[in-house]
Amino acid sequence: MSGGGATSWRTLLLRIGDKCAEYGGGSDYRDHIDTCFSALGRDFETSKDAIFELLLQCAEQLPHKAPFYAVLVGLVNLENEDFAKRVVDATHSALQDALQEGNCDRIRISLRFLTALMSSKVIAPSSIIEAFETLLSSAATTIDEETGNPSCQPCADFYVYCILASLPWGGAELAEQVPDEFERVMVGLQSYLSIRTCCNDISFSVFENDEGTSPTEKDFIEDLWERIQLLSHNGWKAVSVPRPHLPFEAQLVAGQSHAFSRISCPVQPISSSSNSKKLRGQERHEAGLNFPQRLRRLSIFPSNKNETMKPIDRFVVEEYLLDVLLFFNGCRKECAFYLAGLPVPFRYEYILAETIFSQLLLLPQPPFKPMYYTLVILDLCKALPGAFPAVVVGAVRALFNKITNMDMECRNRLILWFSHHLSNCQYIWPWQDWAYVRDLPRWAPQRVFVQEVLEREIRLSYWDKIKQSIEDATALEKLLPPKGGPDFKYTTTDPNQELTDGHRLSRELSGHVRNRKTSREISSWVEEYIINEHGPKFALEVVAQTFLDIGSKSFTHLITVLERYGQVIAKVCSNEDLEVELMNEVGLYWRNSTQMTAVAIDRMMGYRLISNRAIVKWVFSSVNNDTFHVSDRPWEILRNAVNKTCNRLADLRKEIATLEKAAHAAEESSLKSAKDYEEAKLISEATDGKEPGQPPARVKRLEIYAERARKDVATACESVEAKKVALSGAIDESKALFTLLFKSFVDVLNTKLPAVSPDGELPNLRSGNANEKCVEVDLEAPASMDVDQDNENGGANESGTNGEGKRQGYNIGELEQWCLVTLGYLKAFSRQYATEIWPHIEALDSEVFTGDAHLLIRKAAFSGLCRPSNEW
Repeated sequence: MSGGGATSWRTLLLRIGDKCAEYGGGSDYRDHIDTCFSALGRDFETSKDAIFELLLQCAEQLPHKAPFYAVLVGLVNLENEDFAKRVVDATHSALQDALQEGNCDRIRISLRFLTALMSSKVIAPSSIIEAFETLLSSAATTIDEETGNPSCQPCADFYVYCILASLPWGGAELAEQVPDEFERVMVGLQSYLSIRTCCNDISFSVFENDEGTSPTEKDFIEDLWERIQLLSHNGWKAVSVPRPHLPFEAQLVAGQSHAFSRISCPVQPISSSSNSKKLRGQERHEAGLNFPQRLRRLSIFPSNKNETMKPIDRFVVEEYLLDVLLFFNGCRKECAFYLAGLPVPFRYEYILAETIFSQLLLLPQPPFKPMYYTLVILDLCKALPGAFPAVVVGAVRALFNKITNMDMECRNRLILWFSHHLSNCQYIWPWQDWAYVRDLPRWAPQRVFVQEVLEREIRLSYWDKIKQSIEDATALEKLLPPKGGPDFKYTTTDPNQELTDGHRLSRELSGHVRNRKTSREISSWVEEYIINEHGPKFALEVVAQTFLDIGSKSFTHLITVLERYGQVIAKVCSNEDLEVELMNEVGLYWRNSTQMTAVAIDRMMGYRLISNRAIVKWVFSSVNNDTFHVSDRPWEILRNAVNKTCNRLADLRKEIATLEKAAHAAEESSLKSAKDYEEAKLISEATDGKEPGQPPARVKRLEIYAERARKDVATACESVEAKKVALSGAIDESKALFTLLFKSFVDVLNTKLPAVSPDGELPNLRSGNANEKCVEVDLEAPASMDVDQDNENGGANESGTNGEGKRQGYNIGELEQWCLVTLGYLKAFSRQYATEIWPHIEALDSEVFTGDAHLLIRKAAFSGLCRPSNEW
């Protein structure tokens, strides 16, 4: 096989269906298939296995082009049935393995490819019907109260979703070729939807409201079912799904339809009536993690932006986009190329933006790191310079207008994304359009959003640069953080100034550091001259302020100081109360830098100078809790502390799994060595050492190997036990942390939340404060970056803009906003760390979420854990 030929068919196979140079820039699907099939034919005999491997890989990792690959298999099937049979068998194996492993993406994509193969006459329609009915039967059994486990409904819903999601690629053929069997499947789907429980989890909604979700609102399965019904009424015609098999139908029909073996679904654990609420709740949570909802549609733009698109076409385009984001997460350029060039005959920039933002803001976690979506958006702005940048601007404006009701976790992600995005766009933004937020109350979400974005931008650049970027909106300068650096308590600017004891001792301590005194020497000096004479609290103040000042030049300086003199700090922080005082000193020294405050406390926790419990106490102390609603500083520090604790648990579990594998391998090796030794010993004894090949030296050597292997097993088992002890301690630590965390939430919220009415009605914190003055601010003229003049931002009027060009101010009182933000973070923490919280839920219920906890507190925490409302 020549190198040039191999390059040709590989490239054509990869690029089939794309508007690219390899196909002359054309989009005629028949030409693409003819060209690619001819190239495959030239090298088929010499490269059969390579073609087979790449074809399957393309079908899996370029699933939006599955119909093209199915047609190619169908054409090959006319000449080489064995090859097509190999493809069918390999796809069956992939689907069966994915079902056993719970690999959601592979199950979904394999079923789609099989449906496309059926459309190209490679698989009999009856085989697809049989696969659908197997999945449907498993789903129905799973949610049955007597024979299944309703807690595992996410698994059942996923199976049904896979069936529905594959119908746009083969519904027309099934309805035409096996109408009765297909009607039986549709009736089964209808029956399943009638008995399942609707899953509208308000915990995962990007936008919050006190009323929750409307009982008439459809969840994702019901929504997809409605779209499929509309598709069936339209004759199964979806313009978003290419049908390249139609021009070749007269040829393909002559091919052999191959048998597709039955598939089997893993049996879900059966529910028991004796199962506790905690166990059922934990099962629901784990099932939701194993079978997550792929997309939670985020409607940013007005519906008229996609008015020419049918409901099923929107679903198909979203599937295409999510598939590309999934398989090209390590190659941003290729990802942008495929996102911008889907095989659909209409424009879809608005859906593209909504889908990417829906993934960025997906709860509880986005599928990939937020940085990935930042890079994809930037590359799309370059790939579609005439359309996508304006759409992104419109999306930001729309989300900004709705920021008041946005989930706190989503708001934080949006701030991080937007600041990073602007850092790649020369910090250019029409800030004058948002200048009015300066005159809003300091707790207004839009004002806090702008303030936090500017603070994050300064972290990525420098203060003067960001001030220059808002020169067209000078009113916003008030929202910039202070420019000054550290605030050292013992700075002396006047040489004639009389020095206090603190000034004098700080200078002496700095001198000891410059003179390279050891940590032990400095500890002795601190104890003798500061602790004994002035007390531990004063000693902590001097030591903390001085070491922070020495390490203030850079992150490296700070880390060096903590590494060298951490023992000194540990000596003066002998209990949690003093650790809290240490953080107070950090906050005072870095009062002008949120970033350095967070970094210093994070590093101190890393060096075990501060405990996670102390951080929780400090965050909820009076120093910080009054700023919960106006700054992200305390929440950032709290997130870092909880993340470190949970990451340690995850690391220990991974280490235990690795060590257990090593121990198992060592045990197998030991058994083999012992067996070899015993066999050699028996032979040697039977022949008195005269048997050829079994000299005493070899027996002795095998005995040494066997003994060494036994020691290796013992060592491996000891390592596993040691790690399990460490894990047990870490679990106890996390239990104590979450207990303290939720107790702290309850304590601060109970004192400020309005009482529940006598009839049990919850207070509406969003109703506004009638005594709060409502500010009205003139709107600036439309900026040049506006997408168009027909309300591109998705309904600015709903956010308070009246017809006279005025924007109403924020009319929710400060106390109500404080409660909303704190409850929002309680819900966010419960949701984000649910996996670590559920094992301790019974203890938390008995110690924290008692009748003394306000009903709104329990509602926020329990909704974050997806606990049903009857448990609130």
